Amino acid sequence: MVKAAVMEAPEQPVQVREFPEPVLEPGGVVLKTLFSEVCGTDVHLWHGRLAEVPYPIIPGHINVGEVEATGGEVRDGDGEVLKPGDVVTFLDVHGTCHSCWYCEVAKASTRCPKRRVYGITYSASEGLLGGWSEKIYLKPGVRIVKVPAHVPPEAVIGGGCGLPTAFHAVERGGVGLAASVVVQGSGPVGLNAALLSVLAGACRVILVGAPRLRLDFARSLGVDEVIDIEEVPAAERVARVKALTGGRGADVVIEATGVPAALKEGLAMTRDCGTYVVVGQYTDHGEVTLNPHWDINKKHVDIRGTWGIDFSHFYRALKVLAKHNDRIGWQRFITRRYALGEANLALADVEAQRVIKAVIDPRAPF
Repeated sequence: MVKAAVMEAPEQPVQVREFPEPVLEPGGVVLKTLFSEVCGTDVHLWHGRLAEVPYPIIPGHINVGEVEATGGEVRDGDGEVLKPGDVVTFLDVHGTCHSCWYCEVAKASTRCPKRRVYGITYSASEGLLGGWSEKIYLKPGVRIVKVPAHVPPEAVIGGGCGLPTAFHAVERGGVGLAASVVVQGSGPVGLNAALLSVLAGACRVILVGAPRLRLDFARSLGVDEVIDIEEVPAAERVARVKALTGGRGADVVIEATGVPAALKEGLAMTRDCGTYVVVGQYTDHGEVTLNPHWDINKKHVDIRGTWGIDFSHFYRALKVLAKHNDRIGWQRFITRRYALGEANLALADVEAQRVIKAVIDPRAPF
């Protein structure tokens, strides 16, 4: 039997349950879980803030594991044959059809109506399809990436979902050489967006957020300026950003807060003819009032929503990590590791922002 942490229903404690060993199909893969992420999405799931989630579920949508067995020959994203003992990660999105209007015409596979997500839209009754488990079953067609030998598994899970999500947001913003960038929000997505902006060649990167633990960490990543929202009121934050950007505002502002009120403030931080990228509004936290003349039209500003990731974001973000991890050390994002039986504590710590990154280690004793 395989132990897994199960989210039975919203607002209910996570329970450790036992499941039968997965049965391999041709093209399937069984992983022994090394690490699974605990992120803000899992907190939303815990509180029932996402629609159509088939509780009970095994959470954990970004994971790193060791190949235990394969159903015949299975290849990774680079075409290499997977074998037992390989350390891999995989795109949590599964079932994208690549034939519907959104996939083929709009070229926006993140809006494919058939896509499903490990740890979010699969029920525990369907098998070991989430990472808070001793083993994970990868269905045929799951997009797998082998972790390079020089990259520690902790770095991959330290990047977690924040890294490819931020990669998509930075790409949407067109961040490039000499750009000025503001990132609103200092969670894993915001921290990674700031870091990737630095790597993309931005000449000034400003992070707006809290608490101090995360802001100090941001400085260690190469962020030029931090603005503590617990100390600096909103009006002064906008004034400070403008003072740091020649009085105009930033070329690109990336919202990664999940707080609707941040949008009006972020638009005020964006220069005329600049770009405002919204990536943090993953669930419905309410509405915000904007003045379409002053906040959008007269500013001649681009506003770009950013929903999810596809394999290109996942794959390329891992390439960036593999290139730069010796210098940056994405494993430093991990504040604490938790056993399966500590999943409730991990969720509470993430929600209270007591950690930068929490990870489940199913091998840890409890």
